[in-house]
Amino acid sequence: MGYRQLTQTQRYQIHARHGLGMSQRQIAGELGVHSSTISRELRRNATASGYDPEQAQALSDHRRRMAWKPTKRLPGVIAAVVDRLREEWSPEQISSFMAPLSGVGVSHQWIYSLIWDDKARGGDLWRHLRQPKRRSKHRAQAKSAGLGKIPNRVGIEQRPAEVEDRLTIGHWEGDTVIQGHKQSGLVTLVERRSGYLLAARLPRVTAELTQAAMVRLLKPRRGAVKTITMDNGSEFAGHESVAKAVTAATYFCDPYCSGQRGSNENTNGLLRQYFPKGTDFRQVTDAELRKVVKKLNERPRKRLGYRTPALVFLGEYSGALDTSGAALID
Repeated sequence: MGYRQLTQTQRYQIHARHGLGMSQRQIAGELGVHSSTISRELRRNATASGYDPEQAQALSDHRRRMAWKPTKRLPGVIAAVVDRLREEWSPEQISSFMAPLSGVGVSHQWIYSLIWDDKARGGDLWRHLRQPKRRSKHRAQAKSAGLGKIPNRVGIEQRPAEVEDRLTIGHWEGDTVIQGHKQSGLVTLVERRSGYLLAARLPRVTAELTQAAMVRLLKPRRGAVKTITMDNGSEFAGHESVAKAVTAATYFCDPYCSGQRGSNENTNGLLRQYFPKGTDFRQVTDAELRKVVKKLNERPRKRLGYRTPALVFLGEYSGALDTSGAALID
């Protein structure tokens, strides 16, 4: 009879029979395992205060997670995982990105185990996991209040159907990330196909400053700007001037339908990791913002076949990446 892993139930049975004074051989016979299994279990998992089946299970689970695997003996692989976690990559992104590079499979479940074991030792890797936050009802109501302040507003129902397919670059979504009651903020633009992000600081969230920032961001890339779909905030009242400057058509979402700008909404959530609610964007430097934007644009995305937004947008815009018109998931 060979060794096999004990179950939680068997550990409770060992605890009960050991407490009754049964010998290890007797316990093994009743459980149908080899006596060495019982001996090893008590030797490895009993403490000075006795044998606790729940603690024994926890110790066993920990050893199984940390058992020998190729990745455990490759400090370079572990270091690479940790480095990317600190860059706020998700475990799934790391797993899919590293496998073809290192030749060693690193599952996202293993990465999560690494994170929680690190936390148990007092580490901070868990702080780099994403923690999506709900969009507040107050903010949604404030956004819909701008409907009457947007001249010549064209609804999303009139937007060409091709925009929905995400088969070509050139279709952007726009929104703002604000501090309090528009004391300061960011204007953000995300290209729908690639997820490529552009962002600029707004020392005050006004229509004039938002319009100027959008033109400044989009004009150098106007060859890849066909449509812009925006939120209903009054700060986008200057949309016609933006459209004229970059030769694009502008559209607005339905009220309370932020999902119609899903790419932008998700990216704003990622930005909040770096600029939490209450951040005074007047105190944020342009260099700090550029660093965060670059980090997000160079992070691989599952829906892009683990390419990066920068690779897809700049590659297709320049013609170096011949994937335009095709689905990007491998």
